[in-house]
Amino acid sequence: MISKINCAILGCTGIVGQRFIKLLENHPNFKTTFIIASDSRVGKKYGETVHWLIGGNIPDDIRNLEINRYDLQNFIEKDIRIVFSAMPPDIAGSIEKELADNGISVFSNSRAHRYDEDVPILIPEVNPDHIKIVKEQLKRRKGFIITNANCSTTGFVMALKPLLKYDIKNIYVSTYQALSGAGYPGVSSVDILGNVIPYIPGEEEKIVKETNKILGFYQDKKIRNNNLDIFSSCARVPVRDGHLESVVIEFNKEFSIEEIKKCFNDFKSDSTLHTSPDNPIILCEDPYYPQPGLDVYSGKPERAKGMCVSIGRLKKQGKKLRFFLLVHNTIRGAAGNSILNAEYAIQQGYIKQNGGKKKI
Repeated sequence: MISKINCAILGCTGIVGQRFIKLLENHPNFKTTFIIASDSRVGKKYGETVHWLIGGNIPDDIRNLEINRYDLQNFIEKDIRIVFSAMPPDIAGSIEKELADNGISVFSNSRAHRYDEDVPILIPEVNPDHIKIVKEQLKRRKGFIITNANCSTTGFVMALKPLLKYDIKNIYVSTYQALSGAGYPGVSSVDILGNVIPYIPGEEEKIVKETNKILGFYQDKKIRNNNLDIFSSCARVPVRDGHLESVVIEFNKEFSIEEIKKCFNDFKSDSTLHTSPDNPIILCEDPYYPQPGLDVYSGKPERAKGMCVSIGRLKKQGKKLRFFLLVHNTIRGAAGNSILNAEYAIQQGYIKQNGGKKKI
């Protein structure tokens, strides 16, 4: 019988931390045995101090787990081999580096190391070969860091990946981002109730930068960025979960809507990974979809709900294509993708199931 890997969650009480807690419940590979939060919560039981926001029940084995302060020695003593990080970037940067330096595999939702040359921004369906850059990390440290993308970028690149063969000229993307993307307490109700805020600091720049890294090429032991011409606009809207995005792509070559639909339908996940959806892209034929309130938890099987990108309202005008997409920002765009990355790292031999790291 294969034993589960001991895992820790950094930033366990925030919205993304809560998603990690829930998605790791009864996971076949991972067991959450150590949780870290701010100093004000240290020593308290998780169920007594967390403001649970994501629905369902707190897992029984976590409810009475004591929240700890960060101390590297505790991770070593408790044989923590994988860390899922949901900490703010100003705190996460040094902690994630120290953990990786000391042999722990870090799967991070933070942007702190996304742009490091030897750290991949990984989405297994989109850029699986980028995991190879981890070998360069392992030349200078005992462990490694793998990041996931910004929540809006994740849905965006999953839609772009199947279309790259059509020779993209330029791209326009406008995002309508849910409140949960701002964390808790996040945006004041006075500011957002009945309103739209047409600016999210740093978001537009992240979409451009991260997309070109993710859709870049692994070559000569380096990730060489793509050079897609992307114009992004980001707004915060009064929606709880789910980032809706309007995408316009201009191609250099002709295409048909049927060809585009086939590209989306043919885009597949690795079904051997526990958190993978059967189909990572779901096409909506009804012009009123996708909608955050109705489609944000799309995905099969049950364990992969929220891991799909829903796409609808496809329209062609000359060499331009327009569509809307919807991504669950705290599942596919955050915790779920980090867990999928860890599953993929095990599959590819970067982490051994029964202890230690496999030679690669």
